[in-house]
Amino acid sequence: MEDLFILTRHEGDIAVITLNRPRILNAWHSPMRDALVAALTEAEADPAIGAVVLTGAGTRAFGAGQDLAESKDFSPARVEAWLEEWFRLYDALRAMTKPLIAALNGLAAGSAFQVALLCDLRIAHPGVTMGQPEIKAGIASVTGPWIMEPIIGRAHTIDLMLTGRMVPAAEAQAMGLVSRLVPQDAVLPEALALATELAALPRGAMAANKRRLREATETGFREVIAAGKRIHRASYESGEPEEMAGQFLSRRKTGPDHEPR
Repeated sequence: MEDLFILTRHEGDIAVITLNRPRILNAWHSPMRDALVAALTEAEADPAIGAVVLTGAGTRAFGAGQDLAESKDFSPARVEAWLEEWFRLYDALRAMTKPLIAALNGLAAGSAFQVALLCDLRIAHPGVTMGQPEIKAGIASVTGPWIMEPIIGRAHTIDLMLTGRMVPAAEAQAMGLVSRLVPQDAVLPEALALATELAALPRGAMAANKRRLREATETGFREVIAAGKRIHRASYESGEPEEMAGQFLSRRKTGPDHEPR
């Protein structure tokens, strides 16, 4: 049976989409990104769906970001195709005209942190940590700062971009990264309740609001994707990301459940 990297179910008129690689903290690889784009596109096209909740399987993570086991051997040419995959995913998130709520059940790091910020609202519990640790893997932050800065301002963006530190939930809420902070067992129920509330609002006005938010930032989005291709290609030509990924993977427990599938 084919692995299901993304799970989708309906709770009334709410689509619940779950990132489903819990043994490696829901880290991304190409099949998972493609499956998420398909799930988002399907929810957007379904007239019965009024809102979407995005969460992660297990209790440890919403998502750990890029699976370094996939990216450690990227050639500079592969990097450009990789950025196209991210463009398709981020574009699908930005194209949603239905409310999109992130239910953060644990770690949200790197590109998973960015995906959470591309959602409209984020529900978290006190044990959640969030951040942009790419620099520690020898990877430049390009799209992350562009997504972060309108939410948290330039000073906080520089802090997270250059230090790679993970932010605890209370600080994340104070920065504006977290919309609601609730007990751990209330994260998904709160996200569902909020999604239900938003789905009950006039859908034409909701869609118009969402389209305007996208329209106002589209030029910047296209520019940052182009910059990402240029900067990441140069980064991978240097060999630094490959070196840092190799060091990380040598410390990580290996086995069939920890390898990319």
